[in-house]
Amino acid sequence: MKPTLLILAAGMASRYGSMKQVDGFGPQGETIIEYSIYDAIKAGFGKVVFIIKEEYLEHFKNLFDAKLKDKIEVDYVFQNFDLKQFGIDTQIYREKPWGTAHAILSGRKVIQEPFCVINADDFYGYDAFEKMVSFLNNEANDNTYSIIGYELGKTLSDFGSVSRGVCRVDENQHLAEIVERTKIYKKGDDIVFEEEEGVQTLAYETPVSMNFWGFTPAVFKITEDLFREFAMENKDKPKAEFFIPLIGEHLVKSGQAKFKVIPTPSQWFGVTYKEDKPFVKDSIDQLIKAGVYPSELWK
Repeated sequence: MKPTLLILAAGMASRYGSMKQVDGFGPQGETIIEYSIYDAIKAGFGKVVFIIKEEYLEHFKNLFDAKLKDKIEVDYVFQNFDLKQFGIDTQIYREKPWGTAHAILSGRKVIQEPFCVINADDFYGYDAFEKMVSFLNNEANDNTYSIIGYELGKTLSDFGSVSRGVCRVDENQHLAEIVERTKIYKKGDDIVFEEEEGVQTLAYETPVSMNFWGFTPAVFKITEDLFREFAMENKDKPKAEFFIPLIGEHLVKSGQAKFKVIPTPSQWFGVTYKEDKPFVKDSIDQLIKAGVYPSELWK
């Protein structure tokens, strides 16, 4: 079976101020997701699964079903606050969804093939999809997963701090450690991040995760077990988030799986802040002028 593309599209986009997942950036109002799906189809993915809030289902179907008909299989799954589906009877108050690792569990009943996870609001570039398909078709197994590694300096915003999974890679190009840094930004000619101990610098070439992960369905059971532990440990922390890097960190440290870090030279861009939108629109226009994408994506 061809691999599946699982898209994280249920986020609240609090810093952007509106639903950036369905905001228009292309000349015909195309969303960033559509460029990812276009690249995924070209690379050889066979299905796309959207993780959304249930109340947005009709909006997403109206936006995507007609465009993607006969091009790729489409499915929708919902991220919600129901903990009983994981065998948790405790009532836990939440101010926001449980995070990206919790979100991918929404796809566990509709995905039986190798798959990759991406964000809805990030532009990744065709190179990443091509390399991920090759990995999923030829190398992936229940003990060997992957992550696309972007150069940190190519993933920043000019308008504020960003969160990135900072990777340490061993001599075999496998993930040795990943740490979620939630406040990375430019400071003069340097790239820095803040933590309780103070401000530290990072190199431009530091490989970081942009939530482009390759898995087999075996990861669902592992993630479900980890989430149950996480939920109970953080039941009194309504803002705690269960990030995908926590899965990677657990599997690497426990020796249950290794992650091949697949480098890409691609320039990432995305919309963390409303002020990012003109840059994203201009970046897409430049790619269209260069012949990378047609001016009408689905014509």
